[in-house]
Amino acid sequence: MCSLSKVVVAVVLNSCFLLFTHSVSATKHKVRALNSSEIKSAQRRLVEMGYPSGPMGLTIFRKWEGRKLSGGLTRNDYEAIMTANAPQPRDTDYEHVEVDLDRQVLLLIGSDGAIIRMLPVSTGSGRRYNEKGMRGLAYTPRGRFKIYNKLAGWKRSPLGLLYYPNYFSDGLAIHGNPSVPHSPQSHGCIRIPMSAAREVSRRVQIGTIVLIYDKDSFVSAKDWANAQN
Repeated sequence: MCSLSKVVVAVVLNSCFLLFTHSVSATKHKVRALNSSEIKSAQRRLVEMGYPSGPMGLTIFRKWEGRKLSGGLTRNDYEAIMTANAPQPRDTDYEHVEVDLDRQVLLLIGSDGAIIRMLPVSTGSGRRYNEKGMRGLAYTPRGRFKIYNKLAGWKRSPLGLLYYPNYFSDGLAIHGNPSVPHSPQSHGCIRIPMSAAREVSRRVQIGTIVLIYDKDSFVSAKDWANAQN
């Protein structure tokens, strides 16, 4: 009887411990919602780091930091924003454009090497296509290029319409498009939001250097920039 009582007591105590552990675990994982002051602080910090204001800024921050892209501002986002460092270009000290293919982000760089504007992009999907009588590989080339032509307004191309295109290689352009998915989905061009296409066209003149790279393919163009000066 004494032995049986000890067993019963042990079972009860063990059950109570499991219930207590579950309760502590549930409390530990309950995340407090952001208040209005914290949301404003996060928005202000994003702008201070050079990101656009509004939802686009949060999207680009998530892309830059490799975070989940969907949903509203979370506490994890908030904590990451408040401790993050401002993005930095790969090349500095001359005016140019950088396109980070891994992050799917475009940077406009001023003559002083500072980031003027950051934009989400959608580049070549890497898939083969057969559309409108044309076949090819939807590929955005890596390397260093120069803008060789640009057009205002809409331009009809064999595969669709381009808004304020800035051509950098064999008919490929940085251009506005109504659809800029988070992932690479273009035929090879660099799609940017329609709302930014005119500004990009105004800032990006013929001869502007464009660097397109992923984690394995960066090539500096400082020698080109120095030769132009």
